[in-house]
Amino acid sequence: MRRVFLTLGALALCGGIAAAAVVGFGLYNVSARQGHLPGVEWVVHTAFKQSVRLRAPEAKEVPGDIGNADRIKLGALHFQGACAFCHSVPGQSRSATAQAMNPPPPHISEAVAKWEPQHMFWIVEQGVKMSGMPHWPADGRGDEIWSVVAYLNAVPDMTAQDQTALTGDGSGAARCSACHGEGGKSINSYVPRLDILTSDQITQALLQYRDGTRPSGIMQEAAAGLTDAQIDRIAGRYGAAQAVSDQAADKTQTDHAGAGLAMRGTDAVPACTQCHGPGRAADAPIAPVLAGQSQAYMESQLKLWRDGHRGGGVRANLMAKAAQDLSDAEIAAVAEWFAGLDHAADAQ
Repeated sequence: MRRVFLTLGALALCGGIAAAAVVGFGLYNVSARQGHLPGVEWVVHTAFKQSVRLRAPEAKEVPGDIGNADRIKLGALHFQGACAFCHSVPGQSRSATAQAMNPPPPHISEAVAKWEPQHMFWIVEQGVKMSGMPHWPADGRGDEIWSVVAYLNAVPDMTAQDQTALTGDGSGAARCSACHGEGGKSINSYVPRLDILTSDQITQALLQYRDGTRPSGIMQEAAAGLTDAQIDRIAGRYGAAQAVSDQAADKTQTDHAGAGLAMRGTDAVPACTQCHGPGRAADAPIAPVLAGQSQAYMESQLKLWRDGHRGGGVRANLMAKAAQDLSDAEIAAVAEWFAGLDHAADAQ
C-alpha cells in the first residue's frame, strides 16, 4: 500500500513539473488559429452550461413584462450598438472578424436557442471568462439587463424585417431619438422623456453617465465617446431652456392612491411635490419635473434610489433617504400618479 501511495505521489509530482514547464516555457500554443486539444472544448463548454444553470435566478424572478414591446425595442437598440458586432442580428451574418475568434461568438439566433430568460439574464449580467463575453458594465441594473433579455427572448421568432423595424438599417449605434423620441417626446415607457427636462439636467446626466458616477450599462455605452461639445449640443436639442413653473396639481387626481404620498408624504417619506412639483415653492430646488414622465421609468429609478444603486447628482443622498422606506406598491402608486398628470397643464 505504501508503494502505491509513493507511486501516486511521484506521478502527481511529475505531472506538476510537466504542467509548470508547459506554462513557464510557453510550450502551450495560445494562437487563435490553433484549435483546443482533444476533449478541452467539450470540458469547457459543459462547465459553462452547468455553471449558468447552477447560478441563474429562479424562473419566478423573470419579470411579467418580459414580452413588452417597449422593453424588447430598448433591448434591441442597445444590443445593436454594443453586442451585434460579435453576435450579429436576425437576418444578418456575423462579420469575418467575429468568425475568426477562438472560440467564435455564436450567431445570436444560435446563442439564445437553448436558454430560458433567467439563464440569459445571468450570462448578460456576469459575462463568461476566456470567451470575450464581458459582464454588464453597471452593477445593480437588473432593470436594464431584463430589457436586453426581453429582446433575446424574442429573437427565435424574429425575421430580418422584424429586426429592421426595431433598429432601422442596423448601421452602428442608435441615435438618441431612437429611444427618446423625436424632440425628446419619448413614447417608450422604459426611457425618460427629455423634453420636460432642462438642458442643464440633461448635460449633468450625460456627464455622470460618461464618467460612471451614474451607473447604467445602456447610457454609459451611449455616452462613453461623447465630447463636452457633443453633450452640450444634445442637451440643447432635447432639453428645455429652463424649468417650467408649476401650478397646483389637477384636483381630479388627488383621490389617486399615490396622490397623498406624493403631495403630503409620511413621517418617513417627504412629499415628492416639494421639489418635483406640481405646486412646488418658488425657492424649491430645481429638481426634474415629474408630471407626465414615464411611469415605468420613474418606478425603476425610485427602486434604484431605494436599493442603493442610483448615483449621480448633488441631491443623491437626499433622494436615497427619501426612497429608502418606500415599498414596491407605494413606488408604483406614486409613479402612476405623476405619469397621469398633464405636463402641459402644469406649465405657465
